[in-house]
Amino acid sequence: MSSGITLSSATRQNLLVAQDTASLLATTQNRLSTGKKVNSALDNPTSFFTSQGLDSRSNDLSNLLDSISNGVQVIQAANTGLTSLQKLVDSAKSVANQALQSTIGYSTKSNVSTTITGATAADLRGTTSYANALASSNGIFSGAAGGTTAATGSTTLGGTLAAKVGTAATAGDGSAALTPSITLIASGGATATGLAGNAQPADGDTLSVNGKTITFRAGSAPTGTSIPAGSGTSGNVLTDGTGNSTVYLGTTTTPAGTVGDLLTAVDLASGVKTAVNSTAGAATITTSSGQTVSSITTGAVTLNSSTGSDLNVTGKADLLKALGVSTATGSNPATVTATRATVSTSTSSLIQDGSTLNVNGKTITFKNAQTPAAANVASGSGVSGNVVTDGSGNSTVFLQAGSIADVLKAVDFATGAQTATIASGAATPAAVSGVAASSISGGVLKLSTGTTSDLSITGTGNALSALGLAGNAGTDTTFTASRSSTPGGLSGKTLTFGSLNKGTAVNVTFGDGTNGTVKTLDQLNTQLSANNLSATVDASGKLTIQTTNDHASSTIGSTADGGAIGGTAASVFSAAAAPVADANSQATRSSLLSQFNSILDNIKTTAQDSSFNGVNLLNGDTLKLTFNEKGSSTLNLQGVQFDAAGLGLSKLGQNGANEFEDNSATNNVISSLSTASSALRAQASTFGSNLSVVQNRQSFNKSIINVLQTGSSNLTSADLNEEAANSQALSTRNSLTISALSLANQAQQSVLQLLR
Repeated sequence: MSSGITLSSATRQNLLVAQDTASLLATTQNRLSTGKKVNSALDNPTSFFTSQGLDSRSNDLSNLLDSISNGVQVIQAANTGLTSLQKLVDSAKSVANQALQSTIGYSTKSNVSTTITGATAADLRGTTSYANALASSNGIFSGAAGGTTAATGSTTLGGTLAAKVGTAATAGDGSAALTPSITLIASGGATATGLAGNAQPADGDTLSVNGKTITFRAGSAPTGTSIPAGSGTSGNVLTDGTGNSTVYLGTTTTPAGTVGDLLTAVDLASGVKTAVNSTAGAATITTSSGQTVSSITTGAVTLNSSTGSDLNVTGKADLLKALGVSTATGSNPATVTATRATVSTSTSSLIQDGSTLNVNGKTITFKNAQTPAAANVASGSGVSGNVVTDGSGNSTVFLQAGSIADVLKAVDFATGAQTATIASGAATPAAVSGVAASSISGGVLKLSTGTTSDLSITGTGNALSALGLAGNAGTDTTFTASRSSTPGGLSGKTLTFGSLNKGTAVNVTFGDGTNGTVKTLDQLNTQLSANNLSATVDASGKLTIQTTNDHASSTIGSTADGGAIGGTAASVFSAAAAPVADANSQATRSSLLSQFNSILDNIKTTAQDSSFNGVNLLNGDTLKLTFNEKGSSTLNLQGVQFDAAGLGLSKLGQNGANEFEDNSATNNVISSLSTASSALRAQASTFGSNLSVVQNRQSFNKSIINVLQTGSSNLTSADLNEEAANSQALSTRNSLTISALSLANQAQQSVLQLLR
């Protein structure tokens, strides 16, 4: 339908532009006011509905965030409760430890005891009694022909003397046969009164005889106070009384020392003669019993050994040649020997002078000399037969007259098998009750060990081998033998204890500590410890076996506790009595029960108060969380019942019980607390892991919501800078359109003016 109005083409064009501009300006202003470029499905159906979907999911996730946030707080509340519960459990454990540290609740624990004489921590068996034993040597024989005759107690230690018979000798000029009166040096020019010139000893020359020294000195023998202390003179000979001598030569004007003086000195050194020195310095020289002195017969010198030692003389060769006992010449030393022979009355192997036996730390010395008289022995010593002893076990056996019986006596003095009483230089042997003296039978020495220590003999020289003590091969350096012994009262006996309070049953045998036997207190306690028992021994030998502190309330052998005693040793032990409670200690321990129970009450209330928004994971509640809008991602966290009962803890002291009465019961309580503590730590770990999952999902959802909202905004939000520019441009365009329309209208008005 036409309006009947005809518009010019320009006007109509301007009107269309104005309408289009107005429409665009309205759209731009709408976008600026809403901030969106898509406000309805008409604007952009795809973007609008996609944005709606993203916003819907974002809103759904935002709603879930509140629930997740609450879940985080529920878990944190439970975790806080766990921390508090752990502190309470630790406090309860501290109370239990106080009970452990308090005085044991019993003044006397259940025990069995016995007193064993001599029992010590090192040897529970008790005193071992010792008896002497007889140790046998190898067989020794006499010097009888064939070498098979057994030696006896009277068989002597010395053999027959040995003689070194020289050839006839003369004085220095050969005009007279050698005699004891011939001087050792010549006087003036008359050589007939002395030895040959090269043979004459000079001042300081020496001879060695069986280890003793003969020294030649010029001048006269000392007299009076000039005689050295302990020495004595006899003619031209000065001797120290032990075999060492000095022969004084005199001078060439007045020669003094003679061949006879030299022979006397040799006999003193070899033991053929003995010198007793007085305090005034006089030497009384006598021939030892049974010995033959050295001599000269028709110019021939005979040097005799003693029966107690072979002869060994070393000196200047010319001197020994002048005496006719050597053919060597010169000033260098030559040696002359004479070896004894064995006889039927002597041993087949003669003991050497100076040999020793060390018997249990005591020394027996074999000496080539005549047995001294009681008046001549050292102070504090005494002579018995051919033995001189100091009364403490050290002895000297004199070889010239000593016998096997004398050796056995000396051994018994050393081992204590015999004692020696010293008085006025005499030693009186005495038997020891219950101890057999050493003896000889069939040529075998039967040596008594005594009772004070086992027998141990070492030696020097040839004493061990000569007496058959050097073993079968004759090379052993030690002869040993043990005493016989009888162990103490528990030796070989067994002691058993049944299982005490779930311990390990005990079965011990008392012995020397080998092959599984028990000797020491430490070994016994090692066996008892696994059965909740321990042992002590006091100075009187009382051995007490009692329950340990952990089981102080238990009674050995009771029906409730077990540990019945048995074995062959059980009869010597006392019967076990029930433990005796210590009232003060038990009161202290009982007072700790109320503290413990108060803590358990706090554990219960703490667990009940560990809730958030009505959910308590420590009271058995379940926390269910949904993480996405579809409900396909969830978390179900099952709570725990962590009151005292849930932790396995119960109040103490119920029905008259006292769980702190001894260490074992207390340790059981501590064990339950440790279990509760482990449960709390394990649950804290579980809650911590779940909290981490929930917090991670909470952060994830927040990030997803941001992504969704950003995506939605990107689809519908307008670019305000662009829209503002558009608005400005459209306003300008609108103004221009109005101006153009005005111009178009002015043309028509001009035509109208023409009509007026």
